[in-house]
Amino acid sequence: MVGVPSQFWRMLSCPPRHPKLSKGLDAVWDAAVGLAVQNAPRVRQFMRRAKQVLALEESFAKLTDTQLHETGDELRIRFRLCRETRDDINRAFALFREVAYRQIGERPFLVKVAGGLAMQAGCIAEMATGEGKTLAATMPALIAGWRGRGCHVITVNDFLARRDAEWMRPIYRFCGLDIAHIEQEMGRYERRQAYQADVTYCTNKELAADFLRDRLTMGSLNNLTNVLLNRIGTDSDVAERVVLRGLACAIVDEADSVLIDEAVTPLIISAEATNTEQVEAYQVACRLASQMCTPNDYHVDYRYCGITMTAAGRAKLTRFASQLDGIWVGNRRREELVAQALHAKEHFQIGKQYVIDGGNIVIVDESTGRLMPDRTWRDGLHQAIEAKEGLQVKTTKDTQIRTSYQRFFRLFPKLSGMTGTATGIRRELWQVYHLRVAVIPTNRPCQRKQLVDRVFFSASAKWRSVVAEIRHIRNSGRPILVGTRNVRDSEHLSRLLTAEGLEHSVLNAVRFAEEAEIIAVAGQEGKITVATNMAGRGTDIKLGKGIADRGGLHVIATDRHAASRIDHQLYGRAGRQGDPGSAQAFVSLEDELLICHAPRTTAIVRVCSNHPSRKLIGALARKLFAYAQHRAGRLSRQQRSAILRSDDWLNDLLGFAGGEC
Repeated sequence: MVGVPSQFWRMLSCPPRHPKLSKGLDAVWDAAVGLAVQNAPRVRQFMRRAKQVLALEESFAKLTDTQLHETGDELRIRFRLCRETRDDINRAFALFREVAYRQIGERPFLVKVAGGLAMQAGCIAEMATGEGKTLAATMPALIAGWRGRGCHVITVNDFLARRDAEWMRPIYRFCGLDIAHIEQEMGRYERRQAYQADVTYCTNKELAADFLRDRLTMGSLNNLTNVLLNRIGTDSDVAERVVLRGLACAIVDEADSVLIDEAVTPLIISAEATNTEQVEAYQVACRLASQMCTPNDYHVDYRYCGITMTAAGRAKLTRFASQLDGIWVGNRRREELVAQALHAKEHFQIGKQYVIDGGNIVIVDESTGRLMPDRTWRDGLHQAIEAKEGLQVKTTKDTQIRTSYQRFFRLFPKLSGMTGTATGIRRELWQVYHLRVAVIPTNRPCQRKQLVDRVFFSASAKWRSVVAEIRHIRNSGRPILVGTRNVRDSEHLSRLLTAEGLEHSVLNAVRFAEEAEIIAVAGQEGKITVATNMAGRGTDIKLGKGIADRGGLHVIATDRHAASRIDHQLYGRAGRQGDPGSAQAFVSLEDELLICHAPRTTAIVRVCSNHPSRKLIGALARKLFAYAQHRAGRLSRQQRSAILRSDDWLNDLLGFAGGEC
């Protein structure tokens, strides 16, 4: 077409991931191309090709196991030599369907095949919860394994990595591939062996940490030439000490959580440092902060998690520090230490952002609800929290190497993924990773009933209504899943249910040992399960006998998250694979989301509470929560953009380092 650059058509067919954000007119062009890509009718193409794959079912079903092995070997050679055609990909998917049926008793249906084709094409496949994303991802992973360069299937926790690897192992082995998984407890030798497999299941944090450790091991040997020269010229073989075989292909499960929500989490490898004076300073700062009060001495910004000291507060701090020496003599340094202590006091509470385990502060991932024992807060915040809780204060660590998830995942030549909630972030996925989103239809119509949110003016009224609703639903024999935002809320609700004599199970970052057993019976008659986000992503609650006739699983959300996608993941536990179910949220005007992101508007709703129309007030309050989530999402996008600009700035400034970490 005249006047349209050829670059446009190349991007439509296979858009690359740019190493940095576009600027100026390039950014405008990037956005225009991204809009065209998003609106392209790709899903119809994937569905049409999936029907072609299903048409091959009869011919593959007639083959014996030996003939299937021979066909697989023939296809593997083609993919290893990169001589495959579209028909070869269709045949590989048809082969996989037959092997899956013979090995694990499951034959991927139409939409699973379409999702696998979307990931094979380098897209993010949006598939509803319960539609079989794990099995769909195995199809493109099989082809990537046949290419011989390795494939990383990335999950959100070790439990899912081990479960999926063991589940899919018979299929991979039948097709001539080695499969392994990575767990946190593994040593260097075990990790190296696992990464040498054709397909490796692992978590994003373990893979990124191993990459950074390998970069530290290699040092200045940042390319193959230097590694080979090092092997010739010295006795030490660096290549034998690294664990990764390279970054060729990654298929990311729960892609929105890993690629977007985790994008603001810095990946840092640090080493212990010894500084006893620093430890004492954090303890003194904690004592001084306990003597200061708001709003006279400082102001708290809940939205941006900030602390601003007033003139009176600074004067009080000067009086407190007049009898101290050393680092307390300087005004700026002592204000920074006390501000950090106040930050730990106001914005970090036990049971929300962290728990205490074995005398140590252990961070809780707010998006997944799981413990992160290998992570610490930086810039002295972790030490400030230890001092606040009266624990032994450990010295800060020296940063040796760091990167971000955004920077790390853009190193993969081929990147794809799957999730149940990607539509709302499709623009950001395109702008950062140049990944398209393909919305795959459900195999069966969703029968989940989404009930209207119930809004209360106080948190105590909300919890009383939640308990009453649980009792009412349980009397009908339906199982109930109650989602809470953090450990503290789950324990609070557990105490309320115990006081009412309602038997239940609790699943959170502290009570995680029986996770598999709790989930296995969560869909049985009258079962009550109270859980944090641990029961959200990747959790499959199967209904007991006769439960579908009673209405299926009922999900109650006791709070709204900053990202509405996390709420939808919780709702998605009900009504899976065409089963009936229902979901409802119980929220109050004292919830954390409104306090942080819409405090002034909340006050207006309270003033209007005497309006005679309760329905009008309820509708206004529900709009308020949507507005608060919008503001929270915008703030998160700004933070991710700032980190991405910082990464690009580092690449430009330290270009001599190879631009890889």
